[in-house]
Amino acid sequence: MTVFSRLVDEFLAEHFRLDPVDATATGMHAHDASWPDLSEAGERALLEHLVRWERTFGELRDPDLGPDERIDRDQLLLELEAMRFAVVELRQDRWDPLSIVYLLGEGLFLLLAREFAPLADRLRSVAGRLEGIPGLLLAAGSRLGTDPDRPVSRFHAETALAQLGGITDLAHDALAQAEAAAGADVPAAGAAVPAALVDRIRTATAAAAGALAAFEAHLRDVVLPAAEGEGRLGPDLFARKMRRSLMSPSPAPDEILERAEREFAAVRREMVAIARRIWPAWLPDRPLPDASGGGGAEAAEDRIVRDVLAAVAGEHQPADRLPEFCREEVARIETFCRDHDVVGLASEPLSIEWTPVFLRAFAKAMLIAPGPLDRGEKTFFAITPIADDATPEEAESSLREDNDRMLRVMTIHEAVPGHYLQLAWSNRCPSLVRSVFQSGVFAEGWAVYVEQVLMDLGYGADDPALLLTHWKLYLRAVINAIVDVRVHTRDMAEAEAIDLMVRGGFQEEAEARAKYGRARLSSTQLSTYFVGSMGMWDLERERRRRLAAASGDPRGAAAVPEPRVVGGFGETPGFVYREHLEEVLSHGSPPLPILRRLVLGDQA
Repeated sequence: MTVFSRLVDEFLAEHFRLDPVDATATGMHAHDASWPDLSEAGERALLEHLVRWERTFGELRDPDLGPDERIDRDQLLLELEAMRFAVVELRQDRWDPLSIVYLLGEGLFLLLAREFAPLADRLRSVAGRLEGIPGLLLAAGSRLGTDPDRPVSRFHAETALAQLGGITDLAHDALAQAEAAAGADVPAAGAAVPAALVDRIRTATAAAAGALAAFEAHLRDVVLPAAEGEGRLGPDLFARKMRRSLMSPSPAPDEILERAEREFAAVRREMVAIARRIWPAWLPDRPLPDASGGGGAEAAEDRIVRDVLAAVAGEHQPADRLPEFCREEVARIETFCRDHDVVGLASEPLSIEWTPVFLRAFAKAMLIAPGPLDRGEKTFFAITPIADDATPEEAESSLREDNDRMLRVMTIHEAVPGHYLQLAWSNRCPSLVRSVFQSGVFAEGWAVYVEQVLMDLGYGADDPALLLTHWKLYLRAVINAIVDVRVHTRDMAEAEAIDLMVRGGFQEEAEARAKYGRARLSSTQLSTYFVGSMGMWDLERERRRRLAAASGDPRGAAAVPEPRVVGGFGETPGFVYREHLEEVLSHGSPPLPILRRLVLGDQA
């Protein structure tokens, strides 16, 4: 081991001890029964840890490190700066009650959803975390409302109250799993759950439920009446957080907004052109809308796209066949990738199943991936079924939204070559730093980017309605960034946001209202899909230009055209997609500035 690798091991051991939930997410399970210390003393210990390791890694000089070690050192310094920003400047635990709900949910959810160990072993850790909930909530409650510059956000407090019951549900689900498996005759060692553990979980569940009820009363009766905050970060704090999220000063929020608005117009033009072209196939008995229908040319274009999308939505699976359809789609995508030599596929197990009952309130679909240190474990692509109490109209609306083509694009994004494949490659990266500290901008950007890559390479080329559906989803990513920046820096009102999403992005009103709420509850995350994908396209274009210039082609870098909208570059001398995609995937999930250094050799 080198000096640097020993320091990394020491840092990670200390980091995981201070942040046990992050340790669980990463696949380091020595602290699965613990919570982070949310007290003032715990915060001081965390800050001392961050400052000390920033100084330690910052003192390492280039001549004493290998090339990969220099990359890892620089990424660690960016990660440490982002963590310190969260503690010193963002101080979310003082004004956002929802942050404790997310911490509780993740801490229990990961132990129940991931099968990294026998159920009995994971339930012992669940018991420890349940037993720690009363103390955790006492510490969290004492911090709320203590930031003199930022009062508690009323909307965050109201949402926390609405979602807190889900934590109690997770505790009861853990108890139900323990009771169901008690004394089970299972051949796997440690799989049966002893009666004593069931009793321990039952006692811990009762204590946790009591503490959660007391915390709910504190939020409702003490915190909420005094909650005068809005939750919007404002231009300065949002810009500082964006810099830490991207781990780069560029692009700044105004640059993101400007580029997203240009992309918004370009994508809509593409959608209008496709919808016009395929109107006769989907609506053969109806005349193409024109400006004479009222509202002018723009209104006519909106009707054309909306009506074609509505017709496309009519082709959907029966309610009981969604996982089977996605399994078939994964097979189709992988066959296409092999036949067209797109990218090396993963051998790690992938299971596409219904979402477990205790997770169905979280999302309609999700990827439950192993942590980067839980290598070789199964990944779950979970699809939430229609609720048993849904009306026929509600069920049909849900199936129309998740129609056949929407499921195909979703499978690209979530599975192959999106999140599942990317994370499988990331977990193979020999750099521990780049495996453990995974950039959300990289991950979400990759998943959006490869949707278009597959379209450019001809996937579904015989089905222009699939491309139209893809553009609808991509437009959603673009609008996410616009709403994110405008909400936090320009006080975007709900009516303006809903109009942009519904009229401009062809979304349903219920979906748009939920997204506006998400934009107020989060900050910078909604921008990661668009900013990350733009970073991926900028990287590809620059690599194409350099390869074209080095190929001897007389056009040089000019052989790479300016795209009308993302993608669509065509052939470039010296550029091979498989080589490029695998080069991007081979370095873990680093921040985009680090990725550019690794792929292009850029040192900026």
